[in-house]
Amino acid sequence: MLGIPRPIGGGLAADGFSFDFSDLTRAGAARAGTQGRLGLTAETTIVSGLAGRYATALFDLALEQKQADAVMASLEQLASLIEQSPDLTRLIKSPIINRDEQGKAMAALLERVGLKGVAGNFVLLVTKNRRLFLLPEMIRQFRVLLSQHKGEVPAEVTSALPLSAAQVDQVRARLAKVVGREVRLGTRVDPKILGGLVVRVGSRMVDSSLRTKLFNLQNAMKENA
Repeated sequence: MLGIPRPIGGGLAADGFSFDFSDLTRAGAARAGTQGRLGLTAETTIVSGLAGRYATALFDLALEQKQADAVMASLEQLASLIEQSPDLTRLIKSPIINRDEQGKAMAALLERVGLKGVAGNFVLLVTKNRRLFLLPEMIRQFRVLLSQHKGEVPAEVTSALPLSAAQVDQVRARLAKVVGREVRLGTRVDPKILGGLVVRVGSRMVDSSLRTKLFNLQNAMKENA
């Protein structure tokens, strides 16, 4: 079970494994020629592909209506629901569920959670256009656009189990210290990593997951056999 993160030296512990934020610092310093700040380039905030076009259109509309933060909050709520519900994940990703079934299911979900307005209409449009499978990526890219607009750094942390609000705040604070700017942090749950954390800041990633540690250990044992 994922334990409460606690400082261990330069990192953050989860499941008994330390996450070393200095790895991100060193990677940024190598490119930027500085110490203590993550070197951020234009690639940090690039959005692309079909999901990027949808996210950009939504972002422009949200700005025009002065609802960017409200839309982001609604999308984060939806992203959390998708992560926590295998049935909802299957609904948005399955190619065999037809448009009408997806539309009815998503309309019912949005009504149940009270997700209306710009964000709700956007989700219904995405469903109608048979692009629901791209919704998680659209949300991620909308977060990047909002971060860029506010002068923040977009980041994402992946854990095997959901992090508590206190854990998320700890990760956000440590990342802000590393990059020297405010951080807009998204979270993902992926049981496949088994434990530990995977942290991505812009195009940089530090993988401190148990899955990767076991894989590296297995390779080391093979080399020494």
